[in-house]
Amino acid sequence: MNRYQAADLVAYGRHLLVAAGLGQERAQVVAEVLLEGDLLGHTTHGLQLLSPYLASLEADAMAKDGEPEIVADRGAAITWDAKYLPGPWVVSEARDLALSRVERHGVMTVVVRRCHHIACLQAYLKKATDLGYVMLLYSSDPSVASVAPHGGTRALYTPNPLAAGFPTDADPILLDISMSTTTNGMTMRAKQEGATLPGPWVKDAAGNPTNDPSVLFEDPPGTIYPLGGADLGHKGFGLGILVEALTSALGGYGRADTPKNWGSSVMLQIIDPDAFGGRAAFTRETGFFAQAVRDNPVPTDASPARMPGERALRRRERQLAEGVELYEGILVGLKPWAEKLRVEAPPIRTV
Repeated sequence: MNRYQAADLVAYGRHLLVAAGLGQERAQVVAEVLLEGDLLGHTTHGLQLLSPYLASLEADAMAKDGEPEIVADRGAAITWDAKYLPGPWVVSEARDLALSRVERHGVMTVVVRRCHHIACLQAYLKKATDLGYVMLLYSSDPSVASVAPHGGTRALYTPNPLAAGFPTDADPILLDISMSTTTNGMTMRAKQEGATLPGPWVKDAAGNPTNDPSVLFEDPPGTIYPLGGADLGHKGFGLGILVEALTSALGGYGRADTPKNWGSSVMLQIIDPDAFGGRAAFTRETGFFAQAVRDNPVPTDASPARMPGERALRRRERQLAEGVELYEGILVGLKPWAEKLRVEAPPIRTV
């Protein structure tokens, strides 16, 4: 099995991004965030995204230079216009700014409009939870529509994921959930590989449920169900609306502006438990609950119940120690860019 050193993959991503015109520091952050997605198991939102990011840089759809514009700053509440700067770098900067102020304010909220795509949301959480803070992250893309409202047949919004990280007295809880049955990345990959989805997670243009992702690429196109599917999709639709409101609406720029550029509207929040019942009490409660989940009885021969992020953290630890197992095809897809930009592929680690 081919595996790669994490540092080699980050260097490869950085070299490609720099060759495409991005500065060293920003390229390093983008490459680190993308690899973190792969380390945690989000293989459609890790280095898989490097090819479209490079295409965006080439087309000047991702800004190479400049700083986010401060639209509003009330100390604990900040709004940025990112002008389509690299999403992983912008969100990392927003998170770090919130972390620098949260001890003073207790709760810090940063909303970002016109940000480029931000990759895997779960990849941003661990830095905050390692410091003992709670982090919430929401994202939507007002330029894309692939999910229909519950009962509808026309795409209106994106999968609208939310991620949350909580410290405990042991491992943090790290969740990352789309408000749809599946994602654009998963359906695109399944179509390209000629595969079907595990269940009727999409519907054709007439509203018929199916596990065939190709209906999303027909004319007229089908749509992705909200989380909950045909039966309980009203719940996922309600949560999708919440994400729309907390991202595009709060930022003051969204679907009503009919944007064309691939990107993200983002809402990020850092919470200091010491501003409430106290960090020790918080981690005592979250740790108690996490252990109660693991101790919960399961059917005979079934795997133990686990907390969100538990398997992802074990996968991350294993890959950092033994080498990263990239999803088949990721480096193949990057090969044309490597040849074009004259960047050497990372060496294989023999296992």
